[in-house]
Amino acid sequence: MDKATIWAHIHAERAALAATLADLDPADWAHDTLCPGWTVHDVAAHVISTPQIGWAQMPGMTVRNLGRGYNAMIYREVKRLGARETRESILGDFERFATSTHHVPTTTSVEPLIDALLHHQDIARPLGIRRTMAPEAAAVAADRVRRLAFLMGSGRLVRSARMVATDIDWDRGKGPTITGPIQELLMLASGRAPDPDLVSGDGLAAVAGRR
Repeated sequence: MDKATIWAHIHAERAALAATLADLDPADWAHDTLCPGWTVHDVAAHVISTPQIGWAQMPGMTVRNLGRGYNAMIYREVKRLGARETRESILGDFERFATSTHHVPTTTSVEPLIDALLHHQDIARPLGIRRTMAPEAAAVAADRVRRLAFLMGSGRLVRSARMVATDIDWDRGKGPTITGPIQELLMLASGRAPDPDLVSGDGLAAVAGRR
C-alpha cells in the first residue's frame, strides 16, 4: 500500500475515533480501556499526541524515562499526557491534527495507522461500541505489528501460530492455524484478545497461554 493510501486510512480512522469520543458522556472518558491502566481519556490523548511529537520533544522524553524500557516509557508518557490534557483540549487537537501526515521521529507512517486502528478498538470494545476496520488497512498494520512484536510483548505469540484472514488474502506464520477477520488477527498479533466468536482454529489453544 502506498503512503498516500496509508495516510488516507489514518485520517479516516482518526475522524471516526473523534466522532466516537464526541458522542461519549463525560463519565465514559474515565472508563477503563483494553490497555491496562489507561482510561479512555489517556488513550485519546495518546492517539492525537503522535502528530505533535517531533525531534524537539525527544530529548525530554528520553531524560524523563532514563533506565526504563519501551513499554514503561510509553505508559509514563501516556499518563503524563492524560493528566495535562482536558476532554475539550483533546477533542480540539483531533480537529487540528486529524489530517496531519507527521509521525514520531524514528517511526514509519504505519505506526500512526496501528495507533488509530488498535486504540479505537481499545476504547470502543469495553464500552460496547462496534467499530469495523478497513481490511486493507488492518492487513498493513498487522504486518508491521508482527515486525514490532518484540516491543509489544507479543513476539512468542506471533511465532507460535499461523494466522489466516477470512476477509482478505493474508496468511502469515507457521504452526497451528487461527482463522478470522484480519482485524481480529491484528488484535491477537498485538497481544490483545480477539472476539472469540469471530476466530477459530487449533492455534487458539497454542497461543492461549502466551497472551
